[in-house]
Amino acid sequence: MIKKLQELEKQALFLEPNEEIRTKWSKNVLEYSNNFLNTVNDINAFNEYAEEDINKINFDISDSPQDIKEILRQTKNDIDIPGLNPASGGHLGYIPGGGVYATSLGDYLAAVFNKYAGIYYAGPGAVKLENSMIRWMCSIVGFPKTASGNLTSGGSVATLIAIAAARDAKNITSINITKSVIYLTNQAHHSVKKAIRISGLSEAIIRYIPVTEHYKMDIKLLKKTIEKDKNAGLIPFLVVAAAGTTDTGAIDSLDEIAEIAKDNNMWMHTDAAYGGFFILVDSEKEKFKGIEKSDSVTIDPHKGLFLSYGIGAVLVKDINALNQTHSYQANYMQDKVETFNEPSPADLSPELTKHFRGLRMWLPLKLYGLKPFKAALEEKLLLTRYFYEEIKKIGFETGPFPELSVMIYRYVPKNKDANRFNLDIIEKVKKDGKVFLSSTKLNGVIWLRLAVLSFRTHKNTIDYTLNLLSEIVKDID
Repeated sequence: MIKKLQELEKQALFLEPNEEIRTKWSKNVLEYSNNFLNTVNDINAFNEYAEEDINKINFDISDSPQDIKEILRQTKNDIDIPGLNPASGGHLGYIPGGGVYATSLGDYLAAVFNKYAGIYYAGPGAVKLENSMIRWMCSIVGFPKTASGNLTSGGSVATLIAIAAARDAKNITSINITKSVIYLTNQAHHSVKKAIRISGLSEAIIRYIPVTEHYKMDIKLLKKTIEKDKNAGLIPFLVVAAAGTTDTGAIDSLDEIAEIAKDNNMWMHTDAAYGGFFILVDSEKEKFKGIEKSDSVTIDPHKGLFLSYGIGAVLVKDINALNQTHSYQANYMQDKVETFNEPSPADLSPELTKHFRGLRMWLPLKLYGLKPFKAALEEKLLLTRYFYEEIKKIGFETGPFPELSVMIYRYVPKNKDANRFNLDIIEKVKKDGKVFLSSTKLNGVIWLRLAVLSFRTHKNTIDYTLNLLSEIVKDID
């Protein structure tokens, strides 16, 4: 056995490369990264690809090691090039993610020392750092110091955590679930509907409240629908508001919705995954009035703070609601130290083992300070409003004036189907590749979307997009 152990140890020590090897690997990765960043403004936002070419890619693992340069070559050709380039300032579709460089440094450090940030006892500093980030975001939305939350992989898990907490806080069980009612609009992000299903609320009644011409929840109809449901013996328990919808960037009348929720003993969840951090811009704060009255808020640092994908957040006013749903004890964790001042993230979410996400947020905020983040957010707002005015000059129709950095527009040709025409525009933009745009369908009408949230998007990007769209419509109209 000793001989076997010695042989196994010899092989296993390959997992502990010496400094020379680490330096070689790091040098190659750093060179690759720097080359990417130095040329990112020249790289397409979208590269078309053939499905058969992707099918030929081989990511198989073998017993033998591979050279770092060969691995990076495949990374470039098979991963980085095909499809959407989220790092591009030309990414103007969906909701762009971020990717500020310092995020990667935080992730690198978190991965190297592999600190466990799930339980206070195991990593008090790491847990305190993450809780500090939560408290800072709670202060941004106006929550009390007693509020808490969790850093998640993104808005979807954050929403799931909130809706599960709402379910238990309002005592929705198998006995009353079929009489329980959830209120939202058809502009709610699909992650909300997914969270409802995953949290076991599929049998609840879902009311889709119509929206106004500006795609906001109709407050009068919400109030009327709730009253009607109560008179019918039903249990209104959850209303989901939006602080920046994906389709149009609309912000619901949060203050009025909050009052309705309070009057009817309902849980109010506000989806601010995309729009929440615009509250940092002084001129926009009033639009978010009432968000502080929510019971829970979803907000994504990898959107509005321009961080790399993989960090969302859920903020909950009553920490006991999170504990009630997510806290659990196990025999092997009996040594865990409980502390009210620094709650363990594992007690506030479904995750026990979790990545130390807080460092990818804290490090950039410390390195850059808040000022450039605020400036970038305001710049994106103004770029969107600039596009809104300029796109009309080349014959496009626009939707509502953009509240945030998302807006809709379309071209209506004289003798062609407008829906098909606008989808053709998207295809032409994809073929050009320099920028990436997306579309949506509202009440059967195809609209093009502009979503400005990449920190690399500036006026030259918007001007290029305007010129491209002008040339496209001249070519196909």
